Amino acid sequence: MKKAIIFSIIGLVVLIGVLGGVKGLQINRMIAQGKQYVPPPETVTAAVAQSARWPSVLTAVGSLEAVQGVMVTSELTGKVVKIAFEPGSAVKAGDLLVQQDTSSEAAQLRSAEASMELARLNLERAKELLPQKVITPSNYDSVEAEFKQAAAQVDAIRATIAKKTIRAPFAGRLGLRQINLGQTLNDGDTIVSLQAMDPIFINFQLPQQELAKIRQGLRVRLTSDALPGETVEGAITAVNPQVDSATRNIRIQATVANTREHLRPGMFVNVTLALPDIQTVLTIPSTAVLYAPYSDSVFIVENKPDDTGDVSESVVRQQFVRLGEKRGDFIAVLSGLKEGETIVSTGAFKLRNGQSVVVDNTLSPDFKLAPQPQEG
Repeated sequence: MKKAIIFSIIGLVVLIGVLGGVKGLQINRMIAQGKQYVPPPETVTAAVAQSARWPSVLTAVGSLEAVQGVMVTSELTGKVVKIAFEPGSAVKAGDLLVQQDTSSEAAQLRSAEASMELARLNLERAKELLPQKVITPSNYDSVEAEFKQAAAQVDAIRATIAKKTIRAPFAGRLGLRQINLGQTLNDGDTIVSLQAMDPIFINFQLPQQELAKIRQGLRVRLTSDALPGETVEGAITAVNPQVDSATRNIRIQATVANTREHLRPGMFVNVTLALPDIQTVLTIPSTAVLYAPYSDSVFIVENKPDDTGDVSESVVRQQFVRLGEKRGDFIAVLSGLKEGETIVSTGAFKLRNGQSVVVDNTLSPDFKLAPQPQEG
């Protein structure tokens, strides 16, 4: 009985050993196959690093300001009897905006005009009598002074009426109405905002070290979220002679056309100032860059020769680069890449160093220096 148990145990141990050996052979074979496995080539698009001539630019954030802008106010106290404008409408210089009550002044004017007419007639009679020595020179002077006083009184009343007849001081676009019909306006009360819309000023600041590059007439380009996909061009018209002592920035003013009035005072815009200097840079598509905290990199496409020296496949090599300015779909490479080298332009995120690739540019994006968004 004991011998049967011993033989059973020995048989079980031998069986386990055989099974373990078979499984070990299978695992070793799978590991060997895994080491010999070569993944299929990855399909990517490629681009060539090329030199380009980029104009030097300075960028800033600017604020729009009306060439002429004012809050129209009343000069004298009076009741509003007529509102002659519509809020938001365009007006010309001299257009009537508000008429205050001038009935009292109109009555005074008629009386003053009658007094002036009488003084004028007296002056004409005095001119005829003076050569005949019917009146003395002092009497003539008194009559002339009375006429001038009467004329001045008429002018004063007319000036009061003119001040109560409020007109647009210049052409522009009106804002929201701040008064109501029948309201009594006091001296300085706000009536409406008036802004000259075309052209329009852009005020922005640049560091003082850029002052030597700035002069009147340089072209500027504006972009704004209020004008998606559009660029507005203008020119520098004034440079402040004083540098801000707090920020050490110089204030600059440019002027742009605004015929459609899409740019409004108070808006902020992105300003690009084009300088006459031209810089030569090595450019690649910005989609080719793998951004990382330790360093940015690209994948260079290289042809791998076989044992006979013939090119058998294309492989990629990861190359760290130092990047510069970005414009449009391109970015400048300061170091790490040479002109003429082919790099992976899209799909770099799925590659690893030494991986084989197949270049297919049929679906390559159209990279542009100044891309324009497409409407859906």
